[in-house]
Amino acid sequence: MRPRPTHVSGAALSEPVRYVINGFAATVVHYAALIFCLHVLEFRSAGFGNLCAAAVGITASFFGSRYYVFRRDKENILRQAAKFGVLYATIALLHGTILYLWTDVRHFDYRIGFLIALVLQVILSYWGNKTLVFNYPARSHRIRLEHRPDARYDLEQ
Repeated sequence: MRPRPTHVSGAALSEPVRYVINGFAATVVHYAALIFCLHVLEFRSAGFGNLCAAAVGITASFFGSRYYVFRRDKENILRQAAKFGVLYATIALLHGTILYLWTDVRHFDYRIGFLIALVLQVILSYWGNKTLVFNYPARSHRIRLEHRPDARYDLEQ
């Protein structure tokens, strides 16, 4: 029986677990930036403060995804950042559309609509980051076969 490790390194954590950890960390950064905007910089508008804080949180999420979650730092950072921005803008529009249709058009409870949109946001964000933003092009997996006239192949075993 092998001894159990006493700690879990970042490399041992699965990608989805690292994604959740990164999302939590980015949320903490977002909230801290909001508090900073409202209480230190004394923004008069919570909406504008939240917009600025969201930019900080999304930036933290990008770097966490690039270096911690997906570990794809070989591609040009500006190209990845642009793809990340388009993905997040699209998801934000979808989130807003769902909440608008659920609450404003159908007159259902906004909290339930928010949770539905949030679940879709998490799923689409993970999938989009994995397949569109932090992916590598497929490599050719050719098998190189050599014919060696002097080789003996024993087919009977």
